[in-house]
This record gives sequence, structure tokens and C-alpha cells, in this order.
Amino acid sequence: MWVQETNPFGNLGLSALVAAIPILILFYALAIKRMKGHIAGLITLISAIAVAIIAYGMPVKLAMLSTLYGILTGLFPIGWIVLCAVFLYNLTVKTGHFEVIKDSIASITEDRRLQALLIGYCFGAFLEGAAGFGAPVAITAGMLVGLGFQPLYAAGLCLIANTAPVAFGGIGIPIITAGKVSGLDPAVISQMIANQLPLLSFIVPFWLVFIMSGWQGMKEVFLPVFVTATTFSVTMAVVAATMGPELPNIISALVSIIALIAVLKVWKPKKVWRFPNEPAATMEVKKHSAGKIIQAWTPFIILTVLIGDWGISGIKYILNQFTIKIPIAGLHNAILVNNKPMEVIYKFDWLAAAGTAILIAALISAVILRIRVGTVVSVFGETLSNLKWALLNIAFVLGFAYIANFAGITPTLGKALTVTGSFFPFVSPFLGWLGVFVTGSDTSANALFGNMQKITAQQINVNPVLTVTANTSGGVAAKMISPQSIAVACASVKLVGQESDLFRFTVKHSILFTAIMGVIVYLQAYYLRWMVPKMVEASTAAQTVAPSNGFSIVALIISVLIMVFLGVVAARQR
Repeated sequence: MWVQETNPFGNLGLSALVAAIPILILFYALAIKRMKGHIAGLITLISAIAVAIIAYGMPVKLAMLSTLYGILTGLFPIGWIVLCAVFLYNLTVKTGHFEVIKDSIASITEDRRLQALLIGYCFGAFLEGAAGFGAPVAITAGMLVGLGFQPLYAAGLCLIANTAPVAFGGIGIPIITAGKVSGLDPAVISQMIANQLPLLSFIVPFWLVFIMSGWQGMKEVFLPVFVTATTFSVTMAVVAATMGPELPNIISALVSIIALIAVLKVWKPKKVWRFPNEPAATMEVKKHSAGKIIQAWTPFIILTVLIGDWGISGIKYILNQFTIKIPIAGLHNAILVNNKPMEVIYKFDWLAAAGTAILIAALISAVILRIRVGTVVSVFGETLSNLKWALLNIAFVLGFAYIANFAGITPTLGKALTVTGSFFPFVSPFLGWLGVFVTGSDTSANALFGNMQKITAQQINVNPVLTVTANTSGGVAAKMISPQSIAVACASVKLVGQESDLFRFTVKHSILFTAIMGVIVYLQAYYLRWMVPKMVEASTAAQTVAPSNGFSIVALIISVLIMVFLGVVAARQR
């Protein structure tokens, strides 16, 4: 049995400097050399293995097995969620239903302020929750330009709007990843985010309109802005606290879209606001029947229903019975951490995984919408091909995260960060901000720093749930300035080469939002402790018991009725 060492050189400063080598290499590869993500991830992983073996004395066999365990976790369940979420989205695009969804959103109002709210904020959040990985900004910015927005402005507004939703992007993948690397229950992290990000979600709609039209312009549309901000933030708080990390974006976006449309049916601004000298609109917005719109939204309605079902304790209990538990031979109980052998069991929850629920939603949608089997197979193959490098990057980053945790690299860095003392809760969101800025992904930032945040919090006697969550909450504000996001935004509005202009447009907002989050986390650490839920380890949370009531059966019946209704609507459209 190998004993984990957190200060291999007998000097914490020197040990931390060596431990930081893989992270510094990652920053150099991405920020300076501009390497592709999977190449930078592989180089970082190799450097972490070298540091673990040479500096920390980790046996080669344990280092290789630790890396393999991390890669497996990166591919399943994390990569599986990404693959299935993007597949469902691509299926709606391939079949033309997404064009109907776009038209149904774009045709509601001609006021530019309200279009930015509806498309950039609400619809962007929906896309972030359903797919993520650059799709929200690329689609919404392109839509706004098509409606007549100046390209740089459209891209900047959509990047700023896509802030708080990043935490729950891709069916909650950043939070699920944070739970995996820190050992905390993702549901508890989601509850903590419910006490942080809704405040930012409430501010952003007002901020967007203020940027566009100033104080006077914001007052003119105060009612719809307030309704949008309130419905989205309150729904996010409730869903994140009660249903976990998979659905807050999707449900919040749908509620806010419906609420904003309802307001605009009975209320109109006194004057339609437009940009001075704005370009002519190029996007053709078509009107569609209610049945056609419901048909187009069918895949996402079914997705919401099934993810909700998968989160019900009784159903989850049944699904977990099919989980295959595989102790990693040669690694399980082979590392001694704080005088306790470390259990390493790979849980292949092929049926209980959220990715499986998404895949089933896609297949049911294909049946209801009568999408040909060949089209379904083709779209899945194209999705897998397009995501192969992204999936590899996730696997390499998780491989790095796990060997760093098991070798002692992360605990060393966590101890070193205690030099900030009681001020660390304010610094904590900036660590997540830095991770997202470099990697372009809240998921990757959580894989890098999630466990470090936990260890540092334990060292300064702060609830680790708070700082692990802060890594996500702070990271969301860096999404708007990360080179990857800016590159996607510029490409979508045909401004390649003007990335620096877009960076200057967004950077001040990014720093401001992160500072606000730092203040919130600091207050919650020392003055608002009642807002921080009790720490629950993921292994403890997994021991779900079946409830004694029939709530699960009622939920399934309702789900079936919803799908029958969608099937009837789809049949009438043919």
C-alpha cells in the first residue's frame, strides 16, 4: 500500500511550485501557444503523470491506473451526457424543427431590447441547458444579426447574457463533474448554487437592457424586464434546490419565455426601440401554427419530462439496481490517505445515467415525429464524429484531475492556498474564473480545481460545499471572455479577426460579475452560513431508498399522458 504524500520536499512552497507544473503547462498550451484543447489536455496529463511518479514517488502502476480511472469517468458518465445532449439538439436541426423553434421565438416582438432578452437571455439559456459547448452564443448571436443587430453588439450581448446558465450547461455537466472530482453530492452543490447564481440571473436582464438603451430605455420596458428576471431567477432557484443540476436552465428558460410572451400579449412599449443606423434585417421570420410549434418543441418537452423522472427517488432507486460496480484491481484500497485506504470503484450506471435519459428522449421523439431510422443513425454518427476531439479533451482533463487527486498534487495546492486565510472565500470564485478563461469550459475548470477548492476550505474550516460551488459560480463570468467563446461568437457573426474588440466589450462585465460573486461567497462563508447546505458525500447520497408512496407511479402516468398528447399533435400536423 502506497502512502499519499502532500509535502514531498518538506517545504510547502517548493512542493506547491512543483505541483503547479501541470496547470502552468496547461495555461501555457492554451493561452499562449493556442493549442487545440485535446492536445493541450494530453500534454497536461502526461506532465501530471511525470510529476506524480518523479516528485511524489507514486508507483508507475498506480499512476497509470489512476489515469485510466479518470479517463473512464470522463467518457462515462460525463462524455455520455455531452454526446446525447448534442445528439438530441442536432436531431432537431437536421429535421428542420429547430427552424420552427427559432421562428416561434423571433416573431414575438420588434423591439430590440425585448428581442435581446427573449433570444439572447431566455432562448440562450435554454440552448445552454440543452446542448452547451458554444451552441447558445453561436445560434442566438446569429439570430440577432439576422434580425438587424450590429454584429459586434449582437455577439457581445449574447456572451454577457450567457453567464449564469453556464453552471447548468449541457444538462448540468459542470456540476456533475464538480461532484465527481470532489466526492460531493452534485445535488447538494446544485442546492448551494440555488443560493448564489439566481441573484446574478436577476441582475443580467436589467444589465443587458441598460447596456443597450441606458437608464431611460430600461425604465420604458421595466415591466417585461422585471418579469423575465424574476421568473427566470426564481425558477432556477427552486429547480436547482429541489430537482438537481440537470434541468434548471431548461425549465427556467421555458418559464421565462412563456411569461415574457404573456406580458407582451397584453402590454407593448410606447415606442419600438431600435439602434440608430442599424443594418437591414436579413432573417426571414415565418409564422407557424400552434400545433407546428408544439411539434417542433417535442424533443425538448420529452427531454424535460424524462430528466425529471430520472431524478425521482423511487425511479432512481430502481434504475440504480442495474448499475455495474467494478473495483479497479490494483488501485482499489491501494493508496493510503490520512491513514485510510482509498476505495476506487467504477460505477457503470448505464441505465440511471442522465445521458441515457437524454438518449431515450431522442429516440421517443424520433418515433413521435416519424424521423427515419437512417436519419437518426446518421445524425448520431455525425454528432460522435464532430465531438470526438471534445470527448477526448474531457477524458484527458478528467484523467489529469484524478491522478492529481490520488497522487497528492491537488492536496498540496489546496494547502498552499490557505495562505489567503479567511479571505479565501472571496478569492475562490476567481480561481474558477481563471480556469474557465483558460479552458473555455466550466466543466474543465471544475475538473481542474474542484477538489482543490474542497481541500482548501477544509484547511481554513469553511464548508467545502461553498467553495466547490464558488468554483462553478465564479467560472460562469469568464465564459464571455474565454478565447474559445469569443472565437465561436466572432465566427457566428462573421467578425473573424475582430476578437480583441469583442474581448474589450465583455471583459469589464466579466470582472464585475466575478467580484459580485466573490462578495456573495465571502458573506455566505462567515455571515450567512445558514444558506450553505450540509456537506454530503456522493457515496452517501447514492444510497437511495425507495419511497413508500406512489409518487413515482403518478409521475410516470403523467409522463405517458404528455407523450401521448405530443404524439396526437404531431399526427395532426402531417
